[in-house]
Amino acid sequence: MMGVPTPSPPLPHLLSLGRIALSDSEKAEALADNLETQFQPVTDPSVSAVTEVVEVALRSYEEVQEATRGLMVSKAPGPNGIPNRALKHLPQRAVSVLVRIFNAILLTNHFPTVWKHAQVISILKPGKDPALPSYYRPISLLDTIGKLFGKILLSRILHEVSERGLMQDEQFGFRHRHSTSLQVTRPVERITRNFGEKWLTVAVFLDVAKTFDTVWIDGLLYKLTLLNLPSYIVHTLSSYLRGRAFEASFQTATSSRRGMWAGVADRGVISPVILVCMSRHGRHSQADAARQLPGVIPKRPSMVVE
Repeated sequence: MMGVPTPSPPLPHLLSLGRIALSDSEKAEALADNLETQFQPVTDPSVSAVTEVVEVALRSYEEVQEATRGLMVSKAPGPNGIPNRALKHLPQRAVSVLVRIFNAILLTNHFPTVWKHAQVISILKPGKDPALPSYYRPISLLDTIGKLFGKILLSRILHEVSERGLMQDEQFGFRHRHSTSLQVTRPVERITRNFGEKWLTVAVFLDVAKTFDTVWIDGLLYKLTLLNLPSYIVHTLSSYLRGRAFEASFQTATSSRRGMWAGVADRGVISPVILVCMSRHGRHSQADAARQLPGVIPKRPSMVVE
């Protein structure tokens, strides 16, 4: 059975922008209003955007087959209604069609707009006031084929990150053969050793609010360019991240479609990896990006597999 998130129980009302939302449709719009305020860039709008030119990268169908094997059948489908279970059982002929679609995306560096639409289901956080939209945890349901392409793109990013040593040795999350449970043993070992030597152990834990929802996309792409990633990856990511939209659902109602002008799309696929790379190499302003990144990124040889 598909693991579809359980809708929130009926609520008396929601408070949003000085208004009281009573009906399901009003509550859906109130939840969408709250999310829309998060997906805004915190930058200087006077700085012009970066113009990008892209190049080609093609792959064979074995990579798509490998990506489908890793899909979780318990995940709920997105707006297209195609479950992961169906993708895992596609015949080779259908997989070949997906290969041609994915190759076209990499050839043109254009991620289809229809795959950029998210259906957002909001779940009330435990112990929070149900009348405030900001206390609801948004769960975005994206089209499964678009997420499958994200896994294809992620494999290329991880290859480049590994080859260039762009992740610190202490980074265990989102890495192959680096379980976060292994990372937990490091402070345990340190605390145990310090305890035996009668030393105190101090730990600092940092929780950054709205990390994924407020990412400055132009700055992210600029930083990936400074890391000297192949330009086809940067430009494909540019199309993948930009122009996204969402609709918030509440009970039987759905809000109007809203734009996402900041933030990264898929928290469980590409986003954590590129954010780790971005955060490791310092901070840069939007003015730095517009001044240092040329209008055309020089082309470099890309991986081509027939």
